[in-house]
This record gives sequence, structure tokens and C-alpha cells, in this order.
Amino acid sequence: MRVNLTVNGEKMSADDVWEGESLLYALRERLGLPGAKNACEQGECGSCTVYLDDVPVCACLVAVGQAEGRSVVTVEGLAEGETLDEVQQAFVECGAVQCGFCTPGLIVQAHSLIASSPGIPEDAEIREALAGNLCRCTGYEKILDAVRLAAARKAAS
Repeated sequence: MRVNLTVNGEKMSADDVWEGESLLYALRERLGLPGAKNACEQGECGSCTVYLDDVPVCACLVAVGQAEGRSVVTVEGLAEGETLDEVQQAFVECGAVQCGFCTPGLIVQAHSLIASSPGIPEDAEIREALAGNLCRCTGYEKILDAVRLAAARKAAS
């Protein structure tokens, strides 16, 4: 089957897609977008988080056929050309990246939180928003620092 969708603002299609194939597999293997990571394939770790019609979802749990005609934004699509998104930049500046496997999902989820918050979210709100994203390398403090920094920059602009 053929699936047509808009990914990071660009109309794309994937051919010979198996009907039960995940959106994650299609993004990585068929469309060449390796940002969302394949870790648990059960929606438990958040490493594959992408936006589907502006809602963060675990791409491993979405059948690619469900994305037909819809809009997907991956971590790659948050940047504008070579300019990183404010959340991506904050993760770099705060050293919130270690092995990097969880980072794309954390960035998308943090981006969603900041976009929906009128000001700077409290630590409890940040922790709640990121609760579905697992990182096995850090103590999460630098991740929280990065989210706080990005939120502060957004609030100041």
C-alpha cells in the first residue's frame, strides 16, 4: 500500500508499506528520518515521540496507515535549516545529551510542553510532561535545566 503524509512540512509518500507497519519504521527506514529512535517498540520509553497533527505520540504505537493524509513533525523538523529550535539549543547548552538515544523524544515532548505553557512551567509540570520519556544515562537534572532555559527564553521573547 502507499501512504501519503506531510512530514516536517514536506509532502511525502512511502510505497510498498505493510498495513501493520509502524509510523516509526516508515519514518526511519522508508523516509530516511532517523531522529525518532527505536527502543522499546511498546510506547514505554518515549524515544520515538513525534508530533502527529500537533499532538505528541509514540510513533512505535501508530500504524503508518493511521498517518495517511496527516501531518507529522519529527525532531529534525523542529529546526529551521541549520538553526536549532530553542529546545534543541538549550539541550546542547545545558549538556542534557549523553548517549543521545532518548534525546529526540525528550526534545519533542519538552517542545510540546513549552508551546502549551503560558509561562515558565514549574518543575512538577516538567517532570509530569517528561514522565513517559526514559533516560538511562542521566539523573535528569541537566534535562530539567534545558527545559527551564528554553521556557525562560520563550517567555522572554
